[in-house]
Amino acid sequence: MDKPRVGYAEQVRRKRILYGVLAGIAVILVTWGFFSLERAAKPVEASSLWIEEVQRGEMLREVRGPGTLVPESIRWIPALTDGRVEDILVKPGAEVTPETVILELSNPGVEQASQDARLALSAAQADYEDLKVQLESSLLAQQASAAAVEADFQGALLDAESSEELAKDGLISDVELRKARIRAEQLKNRHEIEKNRLAKAEEGLEAQLGAQRARLQQARALYDLRQRELDSLRVRATIEGVLQQVPLEEGQQVTPGTNLARVAQPDELKAELRIAETQAKDIVVGQLAKVDTRNGVVEGRVSRIDPASQDGTVTVDVELVGDLPRGARPQLNVDGVIEIERLDDVLYVGRPAYGQANSRISLFRLTSDGNEANRVPVQLGRSSVNTFEILEGLQQGDRVILSDTSQHDDTDKLRLR
Repeated sequence: MDKPRVGYAEQVRRKRILYGVLAGIAVILVTWGFFSLERAAKPVEASSLWIEEVQRGEMLREVRGPGTLVPESIRWIPALTDGRVEDILVKPGAEVTPETVILELSNPGVEQASQDARLALSAAQADYEDLKVQLESSLLAQQASAAAVEADFQGALLDAESSEELAKDGLISDVELRKARIRAEQLKNRHEIEKNRLAKAEEGLEAQLGAQRARLQQARALYDLRQRELDSLRVRATIEGVLQQVPLEEGQQVTPGTNLARVAQPDELKAELRIAETQAKDIVVGQLAKVDTRNGVVEGRVSRIDPASQDGTVTVDVELVGDLPRGARPQLNVDGVIEIERLDDVLYVGRPAYGQANSRISLFRLTSDGNEANRVPVQLGRSSVNTFEILEGLQQGDRVILSDTSQHDDTDKLRLR
């Protein structure tokens, strides 16, 4: 009969405990080693990346926006009266002079009113001339009467002087002398009265003629108005330039104030740029600008900034100071760049695929050997069309990836190949 070995079970139990402890330690060591290992760098093709070097120096801040060329001088020609479009004589694009008739309207009422006004003017002119003749005849009669009285007065004065000489010599009596003096005095009074009547007659003539003249001027003004309305049925360009629009059709009825045609002077153009409202806050009148017409670049200067924004953009007018290239014409699409300011001695880099001014983003910075790129936080400053100011996170000479790396958001390291 076998004898059991003393302590064997205890030895087995101890071995099991030791093996379990060793296995636990091994698991802990493996887990710690796994988590302590760096994640492998994600490989990318270097040729597919946009890489630029951080520079220090002068940075030109600019804003860019699309726009169109528009004439400096535009004239809309409105309708002065009701009318019906009878004939459109000139088509858009034609060169016109102030006397060029663009279209013709018809309005029988205007034609009749002009005829009536002409007849009324003729009648008022005739009445004025008739009254003038009557008053002048009456004035002439009054002048003749005054002249006759003056002649009698002068004769009476001579008689009185003669009588006084004769009375001194005793050739006539005192009674005759007194009669001569009384007659002279009477004619003197009549002479003064006639002079006053003549002056009043002249004043009355001017007053009556003035009233009739006012009625004549009123009739002439009405005739001129009706004539202008009649002339306006033949719509003229009024300025020299190019006819741009005739938004009408033959047979269409128009009312006073309706825009009939638009004429512009094509030699004087300006650019209307549409700048994003987030960038327009730094634009001021007088800043330099460049306008690309696709056939040449023209120098310009900001002349006006629209106080309101529309569809997220602000309209900025640029006065063109250089010679326009061939092919420049109204409504031509252009691109404009406005110079905001020049920053001296700043760090700057090309504009990343994403990021706003004065914001914090992350960029991949290349290692010294250029084989890898590590993600670093970067503080952006002021922005321009193609560059950003760097405030923190990068140094002069650093090379960074500016292209879109959103597909690599799950890693902080890239391996370039």
